Amino acid sequence: MKAGLNNDEEFEDELQSPDQECHLYEHFRFVADKNQSLIRIDKFLTDRLPNVSRNRIQLAAEAGCILVNGEPVKSNYRIKPLETIAVVMTRPRFEVDIVPEDIPLHIVYEDDQLLIINKQAGLVVHPGHGNYQGTLLNGLAWYLKDDPQFDPDDPNLGLVHRIDKDTTGLLVIAKRPEAKTDLGWQFFQKTTQRKYIALIWGIPKNEEGRIDGNIGRDLRDRKKMTVFTDGEHGKTAVTHYRILEKFGYVSLVECRLETGRTHQIRAHMKHIGHPVFNDERYGGDQILKGLPSSNYKQFIQNCFACCPRQALHAKTLGFRHPETKNEMLFDSELPQDMTALIDKWRGYFNYELGIGN
Repeated sequence: MKAGLNNDEEFEDELQSPDQECHLYEHFRFVADKNQSLIRIDKFLTDRLPNVSRNRIQLAAEAGCILVNGEPVKSNYRIKPLETIAVVMTRPRFEVDIVPEDIPLHIVYEDDQLLIINKQAGLVVHPGHGNYQGTLLNGLAWYLKDDPQFDPDDPNLGLVHRIDKDTTGLLVIAKRPEAKTDLGWQFFQKTTQRKYIALIWGIPKNEEGRIDGNIGRDLRDRKKMTVFTDGEHGKTAVTHYRILEKFGYVSLVECRLETGRTHQIRAHMKHIGHPVFNDERYGGDQILKGLPSSNYKQFIQNCFACCPRQALHAKTLGFRHPETKNEMLFDSELPQDMTALIDKWRGYFNYELGIGN
């Protein structure tokens, strides 16, 4: 199974200013719709290359690597209906062989069309920069190696959506092309049900809330996502949250996704001042609330050790079955590390602070 590296690392490794003697290899090709509005080409490509930042696309245009009808254009070029857009590089698109590997997968449901996996912490779902083996897709290739209808080289099979390496929880996998098409459309139409449980720093002002803010790659740190309010960057993202329990300095919340952007909950919670607990990338691995006593600091370090990752779990997943059209809803238990973490906070809040829930 081949997996092209559709991300910033690919652009960074391969982006060079082409010269007349350099052969160019096409990496991506798009044809604008007949009703395409006149938008900038960097915005057009950002919407279609979700793992590549707008800044990298602009640099690609400056290097002459963005072509419209075969001619290089600048990043402010406005796309017209039915134009052909190509992204070219100076070497072939790097691809990774997805080698079947016997990796434990917690499968909670399976039929001829799909399967549901409860992903463990630390498992990358897709090969990419720095993670070319040991991913969920490697394990999936092994698990389905005897399925005569499952072609591991077919990009129309497999992952329908993704969750982060250190986030646990439910994922749906398509075993047939028609299943992936149908499920993908449900995600696009926002008709799926996805609820996460997170432990966050602090207590939000409102018991329930809606976080509505475009999410895109941070312009200074491409490994992070950020919320933009200028309307020019990022993609529409909406998260609904509800407080489940309060522990003085942290809160247990349920987050319902209306959209599904990279790091959506993590970036949105950071944006409203309540990073996910022990989320290293978004500042949740620091002591953000509470008394600066030595005992409290030790308690927090014990909590970090208890759950050495962002405290985020994809608990609920619902969709319409692509073949039977029946509504399906799956729920998963919190993993042991998050359960232990919550118990620690509940005990600290109830007994050490002497405050009831």
